[in-house]
Amino acid sequence: MSRIVNVEDTIDNLKIGRFNISLLFWLFIVMMLDGYDITAAAFSGPHLVSDWGIDRAELGPMLGASLFGILIGSLVLGNVGDRYGRKIGTIISCMIFGVFTLAAAWSSSLGELSILRFLAGIGIGGVFPNAVALSAEYAPKRLRATMVILMFTGNTFGASLPGLVSMWLVPTHGFQILFSLGGAVMIAVAVCLCFTLPESVRYLALRGNKQRTVEMLRRLDPAIDISENDQFVTHEAAGSKFHLRQLFEGKFALATPLLWLVFAINLMIFYFINSWMPTLVSTVDGTATRGVLALTIFQLGGTCGGLALSRLVDKQGLKPITIMFCIAVPVVASLGYLATSWPSLMLFAAFLGGFCVLGLQFGLNATPGMLYPTSCRANGAGFAFGIGRVGAVLGPVVGGILVGMQLPISALYVYAAVPLIIGAVACFALTKILKPAAA
Repeated sequence: MSRIVNVEDTIDNLKIGRFNISLLFWLFIVMMLDGYDITAAAFSGPHLVSDWGIDRAELGPMLGASLFGILIGSLVLGNVGDRYGRKIGTIISCMIFGVFTLAAAWSSSLGELSILRFLAGIGIGGVFPNAVALSAEYAPKRLRATMVILMFTGNTFGASLPGLVSMWLVPTHGFQILFSLGGAVMIAVAVCLCFTLPESVRYLALRGNKQRTVEMLRRLDPAIDISENDQFVTHEAAGSKFHLRQLFEGKFALATPLLWLVFAINLMIFYFINSWMPTLVSTVDGTATRGVLALTIFQLGGTCGGLALSRLVDKQGLKPITIMFCIAVPVVASLGYLATSWPSLMLFAAFLGGFCVLGLQFGLNATPGMLYPTSCRANGAGFAFGIGRVGAVLGPVVGGILVGMQLPISALYVYAAVPLIIGAVACFALTKILKPAAA
């Protein structure tokens, strides 16, 4: 006898098991390499200045190139995930940024490197929305933000690794090792994902693929009592094509623009710090060591901040994120002054700055997966990440302009803190209208 099985309710009632841990592991690895790749360019900055004899202000376009690619990739490859599946969207994205990151190791000019970083960025941008959708759609509602945030801790962990490569391998192998290592490993992982990464069971149910829906649910829980004769449904109707208006219907009319604004502001400040900290701090003592160490500590602080937020976001929504926005303002403003006056205290401030700025970004990254329904979840995440990348592109580019104006390092970080005030206000407004989607 045919029964009606609600896939979302089934997942919400299951405990976290081996399947979920395996999925989290592979998505963590993907995000780790993603974070490595984004930050590798920043760590190459001081070496490009010395090896190629360029002015540090010329690094701005190269540092922003991958972020502009991420903007495009988030929008285009997020749509691939909603139309053809999260698995294929993730694998295509990984292969694109792996190939072009590897190719960057053979670039011979700043122009070539900028083009290859842009192309790699397209792949990087596609990873975010597809990974968020896949993680959220296999997580019980009570743990949805936690699973997405744990996945994104791989991003900051990976972002700290180029610092180690820069200190241990670059002196003997050149800055090229930063790109060749990251690209080669990502290509290998993309091949592994073809055999290990599952397709979203909610996506399969919406598409009416009973055989694979049953297969995925049995992988989640081998003891589950279902068959292909059952009718598999979700809390939403199947849709064949995404329409942008879906992101502005009902409560989304105000929530979506506010979410985009908060993403753009925080990513602008994060990528300003992430792209320029090694180069700016290295000018204080004349060596690259302290700048590399400061950014590595900043990334590790972000990992701790994300872990601290994971359960809080599931329980309290965006309130703890708003608080972290407020704390980030004075911390970021102090970084430049401390770098020149109290270098040891600056390292502590770098950790606290990462805890707040990058930590709250973890919470924001989980929000699209909680807010939007399955039919437009990857697109919703893609647009949030994509519009956010407008800020991410502006961060290093505007930073390059300000650096070119010969402003003191203390003033640079004070200016960087100002947009965070706007972000805190927007995030507070978002908490008043946002209640995560039920599905």
